[in-house]
Amino acid sequence: MTRVAFTAVKKRYCCCALAVVALLATSPLAGQSGGDRLIVYGDIVYFYPPGQPRNCILNSQFKRGEPLGFRMTAINPATGKRDRATELVVHLTYGGKTLDIPMRDRQTERQPERDFWVAKWMVPDDAPPGTLRYTVTAKDPQGRTGEFKPFDVLASQITIVQ
Repeated sequence: MTRVAFTAVKKRYCCCALAVVALLATSPLAGQSGGDRLIVYGDIVYFYPPGQPRNCILNSQFKRGEPLGFRMTAINPATGKRDRATELVVHLTYGGKTLDIPMRDRQTERQPERDFWVAKWMVPDDAPPGTLRYTVTAKDPQGRTGEFKPFDVLASQITIVQ
């Protein structure tokens, strides 16, 4: 094959590759499909009062009587922003029942950087040791919804220890 023919083939290959990339960039494979689902994510932490040494430290293992905090956000994929009017609820499976724990917007005029929602659950004194499952659902004023589920790995779930 001559050098000119090889260069022409290379140019056609590059053009085809660019066309495929352009098509994929506008397809649902590029991210969230259609912008109709909220992106929900967050973490779980100790929720001791402000100023306490262990307040807001990431954790997944809690003892009876300890304050467990959920911190989450819900992002509209079309705008990349959150709507403070969005409602988030933690669904915690505990004692054979699912507890629905509403979350509240944490952001205030004095602390505008705290653009997330929070909920607190005190581990009951009679909580048996073991793993608890939870999810978090969100619904914004426009009716978009989203859900957070931690990885289906025991270490990613809430664990009550003695």
